[in-house]
Amino acid sequence: MTGKENLDEILKDWPYEPDGLSVRLVQGRGDREVIQVRVDMGVLQLETTGRPDGTRPSGHDTYYDFLLCELLKEGDEWELTDDQCAEVDREFIQFYHRRVSWLKLNHYRRAVQDANHTLGLMDLCRQHSPDEHWTISHEQYRPFVMFHRTQSEALAALEEHGAERAIQVLNQGLDKMRELFERHEAADYFEDDELVVRLIDMRESMRNEYEVGQTLQERLADAVAQEEYELAALLRDQLAQRSAN
Repeated sequence: MTGKENLDEILKDWPYEPDGLSVRLVQGRGDREVIQVRVDMGVLQLETTGRPDGTRPSGHDTYYDFLLCELLKEGDEWELTDDQCAEVDREFIQFYHRRVSWLKLNHYRRAVQDANHTLGLMDLCRQHSPDEHWTISHEQYRPFVMFHRTQSEALAALEEHGAERAIQVLNQGLDKMRELFERHEAADYFEDDELVVRLIDMRESMRNEYEVGQTLQERLADAVAQEEYELAALLRDQLAQRSAN
């Protein structure tokens, strides 16, 4: 084994931390950045664009992109094969590793992009799965991916637009999670769900830290609920003006 192939120095200089996620961005060949994740007994290296392992399935950026083309060719009745299901599982895992890495690196928009990819792939799998048990094995993680997406988008909004926009994003994410619970007839468990509680805590922490009262969206929702339609119209105008600016 040559010196270039030996990982001894990398592993020695970057010890594994079992209680936390150790991630870094480093320069790869060809002036590209790559993510490295320190794991027990080694290092994972992920590409920052396209598929994390750097492959191009049948010439496509990701396996999800390849499956979308297959769907166009085969039609709505098409079902995934066992081999395709195995490749989907690989892509889910790869994008999970990169999504949590982006969060650790505070690259929130990149985390949102990878969460969107995973949610889109989940949708395709749910609609074209050959096996209900395989579908459930992925759908059970949908709230977790939605949590990551909402968390990432809120932190990006905080950096780019301020706390009020971030709180609005959190409320929108919570609404989507509530809809998911209701679709699965689990609305009674929504308020006590750990991920829901964490998003609410995040929202209230932002509200307190940045001294944000009710947002315009929250005031509008209250006005509609209380049938104060003149106030609701005024608040809609204010939201429209803000969006225009």
